[in-house]
Amino acid sequence: MELSQFSRFYRRHVGRFDEVLASWPQGIPARGEIDAAIAALHQAGAPLPAVLRRVRNALMLRLIESDLAGAPLEAICIGISDLAESVVAAGLRAAHAELQPRFGAPRTETGEAAQFLVVGMGKLGGRELNVSSDIDLVFVYDEDGETDGAVPLSNREYFGRVVRAFVPLLSDVTGDGFVFRVDTRLRPNGDSGPPVVSLAMLEEYFLVQGREWERFAWLKSRVVSPLDTPQAQRAAQGLAAVVESFVWRRYLDFGMLEALRALHRQIRAEATKRAAARPDKANDVKLGRGGIREIEFTVQLLQVVRGGRMPQIRESATLPALQLLVAHDLLQAEAAERLASSYRFLRRLEHRIQYLDDAQTHSMPSEDADLHALAWSMGFVDDDASQRAGCPKGCKLLRELDKVREFVASEFDALLHNGPQCTGCSKPPESMDAVRHRLAKAGLAHDAIVARLKALETSPRYSALSDTGRLRLLRVLDRVIGMAAERATAEVCLTRVIDLLEAIGRRETYLAFFAEQPAALARLCNVLETSAWAADYIKRHPAVVDELITPPSERFNAADYRLDLLQHHAQLAERGRWDAGEGMDLLRQGFHAEMFRTLSRDLAGLIKVEQVADELSALADATVQLALEWCWKELPQRHREQPAFAVIAYGKLGGKELGYGSDLDIVFLYDDSADNAQDVYAAFARKLVWWLTAHTAAGRLFEIDTRLRPNGNAGLLVTSVEAFDAYQRGRGSNTAWTWEHQALTRARCCAGDLAIGARFEAIRTAVLTTRRDADALRTEILAMRQKVADGHPNPSGLFDVKHDAGGMVDVEFAVQYLVLAHAADYPQLTADLGNIALLGMAEALGLLPAGVGRPAADAYRELRRIQHRERLAGADAARVAADTLQAQRAAVHALTRAVFGAQRVAQAAEA
Repeated sequence: MELSQFSRFYRRHVGRFDEVLASWPQGIPARGEIDAAIAALHQAGAPLPAVLRRVRNALMLRLIESDLAGAPLEAICIGISDLAESVVAAGLRAAHAELQPRFGAPRTETGEAAQFLVVGMGKLGGRELNVSSDIDLVFVYDEDGETDGAVPLSNREYFGRVVRAFVPLLSDVTGDGFVFRVDTRLRPNGDSGPPVVSLAMLEEYFLVQGREWERFAWLKSRVVSPLDTPQAQRAAQGLAAVVESFVWRRYLDFGMLEALRALHRQIRAEATKRAAARPDKANDVKLGRGGIREIEFTVQLLQVVRGGRMPQIRESATLPALQLLVAHDLLQAEAAERLASSYRFLRRLEHRIQYLDDAQTHSMPSEDADLHALAWSMGFVDDDASQRAGCPKGCKLLRELDKVREFVASEFDALLHNGPQCTGCSKPPESMDAVRHRLAKAGLAHDAIVARLKALETSPRYSALSDTGRLRLLRVLDRVIGMAAERATAEVCLTRVIDLLEAIGRRETYLAFFAEQPAALARLCNVLETSAWAADYIKRHPAVVDELITPPSERFNAADYRLDLLQHHAQLAERGRWDAGEGMDLLRQGFHAEMFRTLSRDLAGLIKVEQVADELSALADATVQLALEWCWKELPQRHREQPAFAVIAYGKLGGKELGYGSDLDIVFLYDDSADNAQDVYAAFARKLVWWLTAHTAAGRLFEIDTRLRPNGNAGLLVTSVEAFDAYQRGRGSNTAWTWEHQALTRARCCAGDLAIGARFEAIRTAVLTTRRDADALRTEILAMRQKVADGHPNPSGLFDVKHDAGGMVDVEFAVQYLVLAHAADYPQLTADLGNIALLGMAEALGLLPAGVGRPAADAYRELRRIQHRERLAGADAARVAADTLQAQRAAVHALTRAVFGAQRVAQAAEA
């Protein structure tokens, strides 16, 4: 079949635009070649409206030839999108040239040139126009002001005239046809709104009136007018910032599911109505069931729900977006591949339908000849007469179309309807009375729970909910009752869930999340009933509930964490959105998400206490390192590209035994010969502490304690490596105390300059391997142990697993003595291995009697587990019944006697 037989448009126009086609090389012309053809025809004297139409029709001929010769779908879409951008630029130049001689150029109130942006929406925004598409445009200008001509106009009126002059250039049908049908109904307030809006007006509209479906529309927005000046680029960045805050939310946005359901119901209803009125238009490959729109909706929904937290998946074009969703584990690779294949099939079919008559239609033709032509163009039948007789209506094509649409529809329905059904109840509750009835039916109408529900019902936060939010809350409560009824701790579970929902429900998207995701709600119940501390933590950092979308899985990976945050940083910087506030929030969001993942693994029993400490310590290291890097770049006084600065971790972080909510004991060192180094690094350290401790909208990171620096609070906040070395080794009158050397046994460089970290480790090793008087060392360490005990009195009658005799602190002081007393002969004791490993090493080296070190290590492990358990239960101090843990306490007592001697221990306790 010849092209002229396949396409009536091709048959009418072939040979009419050879002068345009001859100016292009073979294949689909690039944007510059389209621009050049328009310029050449216009300079030759042809009116611009005729020029634009002739170039457009010439391109259509070339696209038909290229497409049916096997050009990729993406090349076809980019070709027609390039034409749209080219004619937009030409049309704007003509409109301004017509208006400015009389009215002058538009200016802002400060006298700068006002900027006019044409925003392409939908397929133009994604550079994936179809060949006979209209173009959805929104017109925006940056600032109010007026023109500087003889007849001044307000910028709003001037740009309104630009739009009225511009649109007919593209959309009017003349003897040469049209260029593009222009649809401007996606502007604020649609047909009833002004043709052009200022950036401030757009931002206010989004804030006050913006509807959920408009977020889908603006997701695919893109400036398509020229950005050839710095002012235009700044205006585009300002628009991007406004659109970003409207489209993307900083949480998992499951409220969009219901919005998309409503939009999809409306589209299907309209399609059904059209089909009833025009049966010949019923088979719509775009808007019908399983059509192009459902693939686009599938991609956009996954993007909108998660794109606020994952900027990496923000992409306006459908096929690249599918790849990003797979890369970030949001879509199965096999499903994405089939969706991409289906999309290409449907879009190629859509183009061929439009090639027939250059009509803006998406419906399969009803004429046998046209259907056969489509089947031929798609490669399903050849031009043989016997083939036509065997398949008179392109039945192979229709069978493949049915297969594709059935797959797309099943994927879309699975995504759209995953979760809204109420399992175990006939109808979601519509009032709190219905919830109470459900509570009684489940046998859970205990006085405390009923009273808690009543308090919720009468609370200001419940009253402040929208009608939709209230229904979502009721649905969630209904589901929780069903889940709690199967648990032994039903009352604890219900009470904590109600407390949490009341605390975080003012942001209704969380209610939408749990209403749409019953599996996440079940995981929430597991977390809350297991840990009071976790319940309080979620109240303080509600954004972490997003992590419940998937079950707890792989261990924390510091490299992946760092890479993810660096990618976020790069994207914010690229969009001009990066500043200290964004950086601090980004760190907090990433940190708390990872800490909650560790907490979830912990509560699920997937990791042990030591592994929890490893993960939390590695997370703190990575977070401090990133804060250090970003904070330095924000320091006005910085005098070098990278700081000669290191963070030294002591205590729990130094020993990699960090727990939930643990303080960070840190010291700052620098090694820089610059004259003002002390001042620069002091300012830097203060700024870094602020980055790590400040409370922002995303929460806080750590409590920081810097008192272990030389001379404590009386000393300088930052110390040079040389001064630190002299202080620790006792060179001069200002020297470290023994307790400071004890602290060095659990110290390491956790962030910053690796060379300084290596120098610190050399100093630490030299200090720890210094020979000491054993008796004097015992006396000093026991005195310090008693001082610590005196600072933590325990009148409760319970056993404090950390501070009481036989507890964790006894083990830690014993290990510190062993290191300081014996590292001169056994330098391997200086390794940063943790107390448990060092106890085993000490026994193996003969520094402890056989049968003392390893039982003490086991006891320490169990005491840590108990402390961890009590912490998760919400206890301020880990205290248990006095008659428990007898074996562990005995093992610790045996260790202290072996290290310090029974008489010396008794004497220290009496002192």
